[in-house]
Amino acid sequence: MHAFAFVLLTAATLVACHPATDRPETTAAVLTSAPAVQDTTGKIIRTDAEWKAMLTPQQYNVLRKKGTDMPFTGKYTNTREKGTYYCSGCGQALFTSDMKFASECGWPSFDRELAGDRITTVVDRSHGMVRTEILCARCGSHLGHLFDDGPTLTGQRYCVNSTSLEFKKADDAKAEKAAQPKKP
Repeated sequence: MHAFAFVLLTAATLVACHPATDRPETTAAVLTSAPAVQDTTGKIIRTDAEWKAMLTPQQYNVLRKKGTDMPFTGKYTNTREKGTYYCSGCGQALFTSDMKFASECGWPSFDRELAGDRITTVVDRSHGMVRTEILCARCGSHLGHLFDDGPTLTGQRYCVNSTSLEFKKADDAKAEKAAQPKKP
């Protein structure tokens, strides 16, 4: 019985100490570019020390410690420009501006995610509530919560922390793609 408990504790420690991610070089919060290890599922493995070195204190609190932005203070709460929202932990595209709506809840809200299983969900029983937490499927970063009270046809509201997102205007994304060298 003790051996089983030891194995279980060791496995839990390894999982907790090796969250997965990849950071885009375009994100302003990147302080260092530590090499990433990619596992067989496409996830990027980083240590807690690497996360701390790469993220701002606010990003680390929200993405890795499941914190939250203060309501109505996030930089993307009222953004109406056309473009794409990316995970600020790994750069994976998550939402487009066409999926965003004004929920007046204090955080950016989307009625669906981009296709491709980019977001995973887990039951969150913190703070005396039962909610559905949303995480970036590639890096495991906390994004926010999913509620079944959205006003659109999907009936869903992905309530996301601005800190969890990076936004690129549609024109910026086109210019960036055009500037990349063409493959022979």
